[in-house]
Amino acid sequence: MEHQPADDQPGPTEWQPRSIPAVGVGPWADEHDDAPPADPRYDAQLLADGDTRNVVDSYRYWTRDAIVADIDARRHPFHVAIENFAHDANIGTVVRTANAFAAAAVHIVGRRRWNRRGAMVTDRYQHLMHHDSVAELIGWARSEGLAVVAVDNTPGAQRLETADLPRECVLLFGQEGPGVSEDAHAHADLTVSIAQFGSTRSINAGVAAGIAMHAWVRRHADLDVAW
Repeated sequence: MEHQPADDQPGPTEWQPRSIPAVGVGPWADEHDDAPPADPRYDAQLLADGDTRNVVDSYRYWTRDAIVADIDARRHPFHVAIENFAHDANIGTVVRTANAFAAAAVHIVGRRRWNRRGAMVTDRYQHLMHHDSVAELIGWARSEGLAVVAVDNTPGAQRLETADLPRECVLLFGQEGPGVSEDAHAHADLTVSIAQFGSTRSINAGVAAGIAMHAWVRRHADLDVAW
């Protein structure tokens, strides 16, 4: 997982915008009649001040490390990779969606820096890895026994809607516009396309990633443990 700040408190971007009603909970003393829990998963400052972070209610007042550990215990065995050779603005959305579906990790291929705004601070709870090149990502996937599934509307691609997605895999996405690189296509074990019916050549890369992740969830996830 990438290095994160040492403190466990939310940064300014994790609090709700002033223009909409705040969500979350106030101080424990204002919300409950009993004493604050002594459970080490709970954060003393959040118990005292309240918790308006972008987390589900079951994680209210928990420390960041406790949340990550809980998700780690039930993460799914699929990974998500997105090429970042031109500062793709969709990466934040991909990270946020990967967090929602409890992906094992998100892999950034190419440039290390990316715009985190769209992640809505979910990158604090999502494992992230970086690879300088597609070849490095493919080599890592092979060493882990993971199939590489390129998602792109190209000739010869199987329909995502009917393809049998591997359970342990890396879903690989290209940049907005050019799509998956030739190197990625050449080394992918499987290429799938998303059925489209309108005039546009392609859909937004962040949207495509969400569709593909949900297709994996429909095929392999235990829905009884979903929120």
